[in-house]
Amino acid sequence: MSNNNNSDLTQIPGIGNATAKKLMAEGINSYEDFINADPKKIAKIVKSSEKKVLDWISNAKELISSQDIELSSETNEEIEETMEFVIEESEKPDIQKEKSQGKIDYGISDLPGVGPATLKKLKEAGLLSLRAIAITPKQIIMDDSGLGDKTIEKIIKAAQELLNINFKSASEVWEERRLLKRISTGSSNLDEVLAGGIETRALTEFFGEYRTGKTQIMHQLCVNVQLPEEKGGLNGKALYIDTEGTFRPERIIQMADALDLDYNKVLKNIIFARAYNSDHQIMLAKDASNIIDEENIKLIIVDSLIGHFRSEYIGRGTLADRQQTLNSHLHDLLRLTEIHDDLAIVVSNQVQSKPDVFYGNPLRATGGNIVAHGSTIRIYLRKGKENQRVAKIVDAPHLPEAEAVFTLSEDGIRD
Repeated sequence: MSNNNNSDLTQIPGIGNATAKKLMAEGINSYEDFINADPKKIAKIVKSSEKKVLDWISNAKELISSQDIELSSETNEEIEETMEFVIEESEKPDIQKEKSQGKIDYGISDLPGVGPATLKKLKEAGLLSLRAIAITPKQIIMDDSGLGDKTIEKIIKAAQELLNINFKSASEVWEERRLLKRISTGSSNLDEVLAGGIETRALTEFFGEYRTGKTQIMHQLCVNVQLPEEKGGLNGKALYIDTEGTFRPERIIQMADALDLDYNKVLKNIIFARAYNSDHQIMLAKDASNIIDEENIKLIIVDSLIGHFRSEYIGRGTLADRQQTLNSHLHDLLRLTEIHDDLAIVVSNQVQSKPDVFYGNPLRATGGNIVAHGSTIRIYLRKGKENQRVAKIVDAPHLPEAEAVFTLSEDGIRD
């Protein structure tokens, strides 16, 4: 701020000596203190209306401009957001009253304080629904949208209240899970141990050595998700994030032909992105939220999850940073399954060998406890006889440990 005298609050049109003394007694001693303060707080201090306080704030801004007093861009944005929030809040209908009258179709623009400027910032940040706002951490919204702390806090609270995100009975949870949809893997043996196939609203991880069928399963799921529900699909599209350069359209064509599907339509319904580094991979996962509903995406593939992270974060000194970044990436993916109905996320993962294991299997999935805790369902793949592969459920909150044998054939994943 410049050296101009901006501490005399009585210079703001509408504020007299008595009002200025009350404000200064509460620590509001300058123009910037005044315009950054909560209008509701000021109204309470001086026992006036919020509308009058907003007029004073507007006068203070004009005074600052006329005296050529510089404010930081952050301060100016916070002022605009605060004023927009209060103005918009006063213009919004009583949402709780409308809910009691049966109205249930609400959007972001119905939230108190969300005007055109705020709405634009939220959409640019990929926050396209009430649920997205309600369950996304405040700091992430701040980083992605550039909105102020107080504005975001009020918007999140309003969205959570509107969606009634609170406690509910276990019977309600059971009813939701009973209606969960699943995608067939192509193998009835594997579907059986998975209680019907790949679960939506969950992150499923397949890990194993090379040539155990990880990428083949990813390809098969991209075809199967397009099938009608009665045939094990979701009538939806797939989004494929390829981090290792192993996606092959010709393999999709073989699998589509085996199911008597038009491979041209099948290929068009797979939205592909090649991730060239870990930052690019994270960005693609974040950008996915912008097209999921528009493109009717029901499956997101990340093949593989950790390849870039292993190559870019080298040595023990970078391990903490790698795990923290990987953890954020996993939660971005998991959040998508909570925001969007009937969405399944499937990732492949590599393995590493533990040299201190002398008995039993020395192979462990990479990513440590971060990936272990982040994945909803974990499936270990190993080679069997010839084209046979063995899938073992090693971790799932609702499934016992079990194994299934399936075959990698020209037609795809089969028993």
